[in-house]
Amino acid sequence: MVEKRYTIMLIDDDPVSLELGKAILEEQYRLYLVSSGEKFFDLMKKVIPDLILLDIEMPGISGYQVIRKLKQDPDTKDIPVIFITSYRDLESELEGLKLGAIDYISKPFSSQILLKRIENHLLIVSQRKKLKRYNQNLQEMVDAQTYEMKKLQNGIINIIAELVEFRNDMSGGHIDRTTQCMQVMIDSLLEQRIYRDETMNWDKAIIIPASQLHDVGKICIGEDILNKPGRLTPEEFDEIKKHPSYGIMMIGKIEQTIGKHIFLHYAGVIAETHHECWDGSGYPLGLKERNIPLLGRLMAIVDTYDALISARPYKQPMSHMEAVEELVRGKNKAYDPILIDVFLANAEEFARIAERHDTLI
Repeated sequence: MVEKRYTIMLIDDDPVSLELGKAILEEQYRLYLVSSGEKFFDLMKKVIPDLILLDIEMPGISGYQVIRKLKQDPDTKDIPVIFITSYRDLESELEGLKLGAIDYISKPFSSQILLKRIENHLLIVSQRKKLKRYNQNLQEMVDAQTYEMKKLQNGIINIIAELVEFRNDMSGGHIDRTTQCMQVMIDSLLEQRIYRDETMNWDKAIIIPASQLHDVGKICIGEDILNKPGRLTPEEFDEIKKHPSYGIMMIGKIEQTIGKHIFLHYAGVIAETHHECWDGSGYPLGLKERNIPLLGRLMAIVDTYDALISARPYKQPMSHMEAVEELVRGKNKAYDPILIDVFLANAEEFARIAERHDTLI
């Protein structure tokens, strides 16, 4: 394997210094000799060096001006710069270091010192590049594992959600539709900065999948009740009303096994509170107005809309307009009035989502 020859640019308006640098460096490095700052920037359009030896005092663009420009450019800010100068005062050296130089070498050069300083700094550069590549590879591995975990998580969620739909004898699509409608509502809140204090820290990438588990508690309800073709008795309806409590209980058991996670927190909030009502008449907690978590208030509208337009063993589906009118009648009663206004502003999109799933009659 051929050892890499590092590229060095020596920038100095003094021909003697350039010749001396050439004699010392050209055998070991790929060397470019540049007589001015202007020529240096022209050359940089074609060649990017591994290290720069830079004179301070030059006609035209000075060494200080060169390094300032280099450090302002993201593509060149990390190139190591060593100042070379005949000055030996601490003030000039300190100024160079403040501007980002990594070292300071006095002229005339000592060949051994110059070579050793360059060797040491290029070793640091090499180690930094290796560390950067290692970190990039590590991040790629983490990203790949995270992607696989999300695929697994979403796959499990979909299976659980489909199981709920299957047991509830639904025609299918409820989870997909409510997920898409939830996204529409949340996007609208964020764009219009509605309930900004509550939504500013939301992570949609977690909330939207978590909303698929809103009815997970129905797994604990008997199919004879879930799929009863006629009107439920009061006792049967009381059993149905337990599914939000069963949902939070199931999610709590998952937390006991795998620990707390923001996904489970969102899923639990939605599952437990999506049947609470704005006027306090909902279940299971009887919460009222803004005491109901915003996610629960959103899910209440989304879930009810889809239930109204969908066929069930005990009812025929409503049309889109009938469902909209029913939700509007619930404004200030079952539903947050602000969120009903948001729903109305997006009602056409809800209809399009339903039509894509061939739900509307």
